[in-house]
Amino acid sequence: MKKILITGSNGLLGQKLAKLLLPNTEVELLATSRGENKLATLYPNLAFRAMDVTNPAQVDEVVSAFKPTHIIHTAAMTNVDQCETDREGALAQNRDAVQNLVTACEKYNVHLIHVSTDFIFDGEAGPYAEEAEANPVNFYGKTKLQAEEIVKQASCKWAILRTVLVYGVAHEYGRSNIVLWVRDSLRAGKTIKVVTDQFRTPTLAEDLAMGCWLAAEKDAEGIYNISGKEMLTPYDMALLVADYFKLDTSLIEEADGSTFTQPAKRPARTGFIITKAENQLGYKPHTFTEGIRMVAEQAEA
Repeated sequence: MKKILITGSNGLLGQKLAKLLLPNTEVELLATSRGENKLATLYPNLAFRAMDVTNPAQVDEVVSAFKPTHIIHTAAMTNVDQCETDREGALAQNRDAVQNLVTACEKYNVHLIHVSTDFIFDGEAGPYAEEAEANPVNFYGKTKLQAEEIVKQASCKWAILRTVLVYGVAHEYGRSNIVLWVRDSLRAGKTIKVVTDQFRTPTLAEDLAMGCWLAAEKDAEGIYNISGKEMLTPYDMALLVADYFKLDTSLIEEADGSTFTQPAKRPARTGFIITKAENQLGYKPHTFTEGIRMVAEQAEA
């Protein structure tokens, strides 16, 4: 029996993990998040405790009470521009929180599965393998790299799962995703500008949740790339979305990163080589077109 504690259960990945693991009879699940449980109406039988990962005493209390075998750490400040402007908040949520979790995992002998990002790389040489050298170009990437270093030095069992541009549909979730944004804009007859000079391997949230579970199920240790397989620009993605919904592609205008004024610099070409996760974990991601279909079905539901 695996006892799995999820941090950030109100977020996109946290919600997908709850949906995936709740029916699993091999798993005892505890969802945790700051504030109230947004999933209470969706999953009334989901065990939940409020836990702020930036509060070490609270982390210790919840972990010692539940005694998980694994913690899947999904909570983070992932808004890249917000990290640039609120550096203190970014450090607290992305670096210090990880130290709090590592301390608890070492104390109570818990296997930590930590979710990281392609933004630890500078985007000069993607797609990247696990052993590629990190060189972040923005503050978000720096905080996530600092977190990785903390995890790597931990004396508990650990795995770092890096991912790229996660998209999906979540319940009561503030942010949209590229699929629905493109669909809704084109349906409304709006012209959209989409960048052609950023390359990614976009990741369906369900696939990332499955990657996290496979790592827990197999007690995997080390670093794994968990993303989609297709290298696409946001412009490519927008065309695929328009094609899927049979919408007018002439409304999609090509742009480059310099068109947009954003506080944080974006790496140009990231994306991942996922052979290790495929071979060692049995990870099999959906194609982007399959992802569009799943997002479309969930958005209609």
